Amino acid sequence: MRRYTLQRSLLLPLMVLAALAFVLGVIYLDPGTARTQTAEPVKSAPASIPDNEPVAKVASVLSPSVVQINVTGVQQTPLGTQKEEGIGSGVIYRSDGYIITNNHVVEGSRDVEVSFADGSTERGQVVGTDPTTDIAVVKVDRNNLPAASFASGDPIVGQMAVAVGSPSGFESTVTSGIISGIGREVPAQLTGGRQDNSLVDLIQTDAAISPGNSGGALANRDGQVIGINVAYLPPGQTGAENIGFAIPSDTAVSVADQIIKNGEAVHPYLGVYLSDLTQETARRFGSSVDSGALVEKVEPGGPADDAGVQRGDVVTAAGSQQIRSSGDLISALRNYKPGDTINLTVLRNGEKTTLQVTLAQSPQ
Repeated sequence: MRRYTLQRSLLLPLMVLAALAFVLGVIYLDPGTARTQTAEPVKSAPASIPDNEPVAKVASVLSPSVVQINVTGVQQTPLGTQKEEGIGSGVIYRSDGYIITNNHVVEGSRDVEVSFADGSTERGQVVGTDPTTDIAVVKVDRNNLPAASFASGDPIVGQMAVAVGSPSGFESTVTSGIISGIGREVPAQLTGGRQDNSLVDLIQTDAAISPGNSGGALANRDGQVIGINVAYLPPGQTGAENIGFAIPSDTAVSVADQIIKNGEAVHPYLGVYLSDLTQETARRFGSSVDSGALVEKVEPGGPADDAGVQRGDVVTAAGSQQIRSSGDLISALRNYKPGDTINLTVLRNGEKTTLQVTLAQSPQ
């Protein structure tokens, strides 16, 4: 089991979050499929909390829906089998006992104990995990839980953000800030994962996120969950101040619904290593444009290879969506599922061409 894998691995002195290559495999968000979560109404804060205390209002609404997850497991080391313990957070997704957390919080765990805001605890069962998006679902045998309300759509840069979780075991800790950016990427080189496990399309916030916050909630001023906290850059090692990341609620909900229904999440697979095209790489590849998704490598026998995609191609459009970065391409692919065909516009040797790619299912 990896305890705080993402946070601990971010101690690496690597700060470039967008220019490194990764294998493209993104979560399928079916625009025609309703969420399995019963639509939770936006809860109202007690009238005793003044209107000029918006963070306190969010905390009162959201805190009952955020849990602490205590895990134990074993790991094989040169000294033999060692017991590991870890603490993370989770968000109650459905009132019938389903809880969303991070994969790295429960990965390899043998026992999971869920501590609720009212002080009670329950044994939890890991329903399924998804390393690609770092989302997992835990189930407890309890009904009538205070499920959180999940927002849909992208947050607005600059809007208020409130994080709730259990940093270092301090349950129901509340921090606040703003949304610093959206569409952020944390490559696998920073997370210690496989190349195809880069975290993408993340929300960036300056609300304090620490070890133990993983799997907790990032919320808007209405107390709706806009993201699941996943990682941060430790200032003592990187020099970065207040840079934390959350998985967007749309991604978390889509993955959780698939895990609850099928035990796993399905991802479309393109089969390329990508990086963001910069002016420097444009000069190196002789490109006439300075933005787009640059194909660094094509997986032999993969969907992109079969369609004729080549190293050095610059993807400038996917369907009707313009592509200015690798993150844009990932966002565009969310609307497709394995087996769908997507038209990619690529720039090659100064000329644009359109290639039809039939997406496959991402290998686990």
